[in-house]
Formats: sequence, structure tokens, C-alpha cells
Amino acid sequence: MSAPLNLLTDIEGVAVGHATDLDLGSGVTAVIFDRPAVASGSVLGGAPGGRETALLDPSMTVEAVDAFVLSGGSAFGLDAAGGVQSGLREIGRGFAVGSARVPIVPQAILMDLLNGGDKNWGLHSPYRDMGYEAFRAAQTGPFDLGTVGAGTGATTATVKGGIGSASAVTASGHTVAALMAVNAMGSVTIGEGPHFWAAPFEKDGEFGGLGMPQEFDTALRLKGITIPATTIGVVVTDAVLTKAQAHRLSIAGHDGLARAVMPAHLPFDGDTIFSAATGARPVADAAALMEIFHLASLVTARAVARGVYEATALPYADAQPAWRDRFSATPKA
Repeated sequence: MSAPLNLLTDIEGVAVGHATDLDLGSGVTAVIFDRPAVASGSVLGGAPGGRETALLDPSMTVEAVDAFVLSGGSAFGLDAAGGVQSGLREIGRGFAVGSARVPIVPQAILMDLLNGGDKNWGLHSPYRDMGYEAFRAAQTGPFDLGTVGAGTGATTATVKGGIGSASAVTASGHTVAALMAVNAMGSVTIGEGPHFWAAPFEKDGEFGGLGMPQEFDTALRLKGITIPATTIGVVVTDAVLTKAQAHRLSIAGHDGLARAVMPAHLPFDGDTIFSAATGARPVADAAALMEIFHLASLVTARAVARGVYEATALPYADAQPAWRDRFSATPKA
């Protein structure tokens, strides 16, 4: 079942903040943990962009992170983690190195430089300041989905992309949730119609309740042959996990991505999923652990579909239409 808000913030101790610039056609999303969370991640796209991703390998020394950052801006957007680091340092957070503290803030970026926004920002990109803004905006409880934060300039092969989130609770009471910025090279919808690839996993009509079409169009649809694109995100649980188990959590998230985007993990995608465990609830046995991984896949697929369903078109000429522009009047199955 879904947790109360059906959002990443259903996990206690997790806050989400956005910085959105519609003129720029881009933005930043920060996921802040109230205390360091055991973390990992995996990169399965062929054209990724990231910061501090190597330390997430289970063999690396640092086990916990203070925050994750998702950003537009392609490689320019990697400045955003510096802004989040500044905010964390300001409040005394970070990995202790002698008398110094270094906030651990892995980041992934998506390519939104060609979406029609004004990218003439001068000498320095605006992303460090936007990172700090997203940090300052972070809060527990409800947060916006769609054309906000890292999903502001996101697109897909057929309709506008955006930020989506979903959550679920296991039989043993663990919460699992995902937040995804959907900028896929492929398509989240089936053929030229309104139905979502993730429809079998939908809960409570969260992305329209249309179900599946009677016929499947599996023809390849791409928004460009060599234009880099990516879906990036975060999957988190309140369970006690090791770093190696957190790594498996991120792989389960990629399983969900592959269920929600057709095709995924292409040579020009940068598909990256971070994972974390806040450690609030011990895991009783192997069966409970397996259900956490299972639900990680499903909440990721649902979050991808919600990101497209909740998106609105950018406010300028020739912007990619949103799902709601094309299909909002479609009757439910």
C-alpha cells in the first residue's frame, strides 16, 4: 500500500527542496537527511554526469551521505552540489576529518540545455546558488511534483518530463519511497497514446488510472538519436541496511526504471539512481529484506509515471507539450 503522502518524505528524517527557474528552463532538487544515511547508487546509462558517485561503491570507505542532489544543466549543473554543501556546512554538518567537516553530497545531472530556455547566464552558471536555494527550501511533508526543481526542463520522447515521487509500505512496516527526475531519451507512455508503461503498478489513480491499452505499440521512440538524456533519482528506505544492501536497493530501482521507460539505459542515457537507508527500523529476516527490494522497483516505476503525469509545459513557444495538454480528457479504463 502507499504511505500517507505517497512521497519520498513519507520516510521520517528526509526533506526535499526545489529551486525552479522557468526562464532558464532548469532547476535543482535537494534531498536532505536529518542525519547521515547509509548510501550507495548505480549508474546504468551510457552517458552519465555525476559528482561524488565513486564513493558510493560498496568497497569505498565513506558509508553515509548528508544529502543527494539532482539537477538540470548538464555538466554545468554539477555546481549545484556546492550550494547544498554550503548550506550543510553552515549548520555544522559533514564527515569529520580532524577538526574539519566535509558534507558528503553526491549529485547526478540531466541534459536540459536544448529545451528553449535562456541559458546565457554569463561567466558562471547559476547552479551553485540554486543548490543553496534548494537546500534552504527543503522540508518534510508535502512537496511539488512535475515541472519543478530538477524536472523543470526535463523532456521525454513524447511528452514533457518532470519530478515524480511514490512510496509504499511493506508487510513488516518498512517504508520505501522514490523520487525521480524524468528526462528520458525513450518514452514513458505507450505508442502515441496516453497509457503509461508503469500502469500495472499504479496505486489509487496516481497517474490517471487509465490502465493498459488493448494493443501495444512497441516501436522505438526517441527524442533524438545522439542528444544525451537521462532519468535520475533517489530510492530510500527507513530500514537498517548495509552499504552493500543499499547498493542492491539502487539496482532494484533501475529495475523499476526499465519497467516505466521504453527503452531505458541507452548509450546516450545517463540513467543514475542513488539509494539510502535511514536505519530507523531493523529488518527481521530475509523475506522482509526481499520485499524492500521488490517495492523499491515498484515505487521507482510509479514515480517515473507521476513525473510525466504531473508535468506542465514550459511557458515559451515550441515547448514540448505535457501529458495533460494532450490527454487530460482521456476517460479512465
